[in-house]
Amino acid sequence: MEIKQHNSDKKGEFFIEISGEKKAQMTYSYAGSDKFIIDHTEVDESFQGQGVGYKLVHEAVEYARSKDLKIMPLCPFASAVFKKKDEYSDVLY
Repeated sequence: MEIKQHNSDKKGEFFIEISGEKKAQMTYSYAGSDKFIIDHTEVDESFQGQGVGYKLVHEAVEYARSKDLKIMPLCPFASAVFKKKDEYSDVLY
């Protein structure tokens, strides 16, 4: 299951696409040049309970680390993941 990323100047998303249909996605918006806001996470019913949402958040964390960015998790799901995973605190804004 490959997580893809689409990025523009102001916003982007991490997503999983199967047969041309998005089955999971996490959207974000840039807030200045040093951080982005995770604003929405959605996983298709067929993937729930498989940790797909966690994988999307992990991908965002790895992206933030590689670009020296911070993350503001405003999405309730992403916020809950950040509270559970101390190892993501280095990118938390």
